[in-house]
Amino acid sequence: MVAHEVKLSRFVKVVGAIAAAVTTVGVSVTAVMSQTPREIKIDGSSTVYPITEAMAEEFGSRNTGVNVTVGISGTGGGFSKFCAGETDISNASRPIKQAEIDKCKAAGIKYIELPIAYDALTIVVNRRNTWLSSITVSELKKLWEPAAQGTITRWNQVRSTFPNQPITLYGPGTDSGTFDYFTEAINGKAGDSRTDFNSSEDDNVLVQGVSQDQYALGYFGFAYYEENRGRLNAVAVDGEKGGGPVAPSRAAVETNTYVPLSRPLFIYVSERAAQRPEVRQFVSFYLSNPQLVDETGYVRLPAQAYTLARQHMDDNSYGTRFTGTTVGLSIQQLLEREAQP
Repeated sequence: MVAHEVKLSRFVKVVGAIAAAVTTVGVSVTAVMSQTPREIKIDGSSTVYPITEAMAEEFGSRNTGVNVTVGISGTGGGFSKFCAGETDISNASRPIKQAEIDKCKAAGIKYIELPIAYDALTIVVNRRNTWLSSITVSELKKLWEPAAQGTITRWNQVRSTFPNQPITLYGPGTDSGTFDYFTEAINGKAGDSRTDFNSSEDDNVLVQGVSQDQYALGYFGFAYYEENRGRLNAVAVDGEKGGGPVAPSRAAVETNTYVPLSRPLFIYVSERAAQRPEVRQFVSFYLSNPQLVDETGYVRLPAQAYTLARQHMDDNSYGTRFTGTTVGLSIQQLLEREAQP
C-alpha cells in the first residue's frame, strides 16, 4: 500500500512538472509574440517624407511595439509599390493618376486618400547668385519646356540682363510628384519637360548640387529649402496675374497668393492596412499632431481639414477627390472636393 502511494506521489509530481513546463513555455511564447514589433510599411514622395518620418519617430517613441519604416522612391515609385500590395501607406506630393487608379483596381487595392499638408514648391539658386531674386512663370517655362533642351543653355537667354554664363539645372526625376506638378503648372502638361538636367528622386541630392554651383537653378519642396536656408536662396515667383513676385512662405500658401506653385500633399492608406489596429492608431496620431507639419517646414491644414480626414478614415471613405488638376487649388477648395470611387 505504501509502495503504491509512493508511485502515485511520483506520478503526480511528474505530471505537475510537465504542466508547469508547458505553462512556462506558453507564457514565454506569448511574451515573445507580444514583443514582436508590428510593422507599418510606407514609401513614396521625398517631399512628404520629412512629415511622415517625423510622425513615425514621434509615434514610435510612444508605441515601442510598432515599427514604422519610411522609404523614398518618389510619388510614382511609391504608388507602384502600393498598388502591388507591397506597402501599407503611400506618401504622395500629387493625387493618384488614372493609370495608378487602374493598376490598384486590377490588383484589388482600395485606398483612403488623406490630405495632410500644403507645400510651396520652391525655386532655388546658389547663394552666390546676385542677379536672380524673382522669376516669372513665362521665364520658367522658357527655361524648362521641352523646346528649351539644347537651346536655352545660358543665363542671358532667360533674361538679357543676366550674365552670359552657362546655366546648370537640377530637378526631381520623372517618378517624382514634384516633377509632375511643376511641369503641369509651368509647361501646361504633366511630364512635359526638357530632359537635359540633373535629376534625382532624393531632394538632398538636388540641394547639394545647387549649393555647390554658382550658376545652378533647381526646384523642390519648401521643407528642403527651409532646412538649407544658409546654403541656398529662394526665388520669388511672379504668376503674371497682376500681383507681382511672391516669395514662398507659409503665409503666401495660406492666402493662396503663391501661385501656381502651392500644392496639397497626401497620404494614401490601403484598405487591407486600414483593418489593422496599429495602422489606424498611426493614422489617427498623424492627423492629430499637425504641429509636426509646422516643424518640418510645411503648411498645416485648417483644423476642420484634419477633422474631415479623420472622419474619412473612420468611415472607410475609399477613392480619390482629385480626378482633375490641382494646380492653383486653394485650401478651401481642397476641403470641398467629393470622393470619386
